Amino acid sequence: MPSRRAAASSHTDADSSAARTAILAAARTEFSAKGLTGARVNEIAARAGVNKQLIYYYFGSKEDLYRIALEVVYTEIRTQERSLKLGDMQPEEAMATLIGFSFDYLAQHPDFIGLLNHENAQGAQHVRDSSAIRDTNSPLIDLIAKTLARGIRARVFRRGIDPVELYISVAGMSYFFFSNRLTLASIFDRDLTSADAVGAYRKHVVAFAMAGLRA
Repeated sequence: MPSRRAAASSHTDADSSAARTAILAAARTEFSAKGLTGARVNEIAARAGVNKQLIYYYFGSKEDLYRIALEVVYTEIRTQERSLKLGDMQPEEAMATLIGFSFDYLAQHPDFIGLLNHENAQGAQHVRDSSAIRDTNSPLIDLIAKTLARGIRARVFRRGIDPVELYISVAGMSYFFFSNRLTLASIFDRDLTSADAVGAYRKHVVAFAMAGLRA
């Protein structure tokens, strides 16, 4: 069996970056479907099209790869939130944009839902132990708090809204829909997977949350 270092020695920097990106993408899919315990390094390597020794070389272990995949997902969503430039918008527009973005991200990244489902089922140990994940969330809460304060000064938002509770409520409405819509569709005999159904619920989430914010 080739050594971990030998497996990567012939790669250029560009090759290494491409391989790491492919491994992380494959890991997100595999961990989302099976969790840390059920996922297999061989499957991740096959999905990524690399020698599995590269995974150990770049990431150390399956558990390290899982933790890094979680951190990458959280960093990705927070980076995209910052790119919205909410501070340049009026308070109502900024909050509606953030709520809509949160919904759209889950719609476009079902692997995030799967990862969170498995992580919660295992006690959220890796999220709890990751300072990187905690650090990515603090700026978001600060941004929400500042947007609420701007809205209060403009007399468009009511007082007494906790930014963390607001985030949990908004995220919860979207998360529950995407993580449970197959069972909900069966219970209520309504198609919740069509583009029309997703769009209608998105409008509901934004309108419902904004109604709760207004003065």
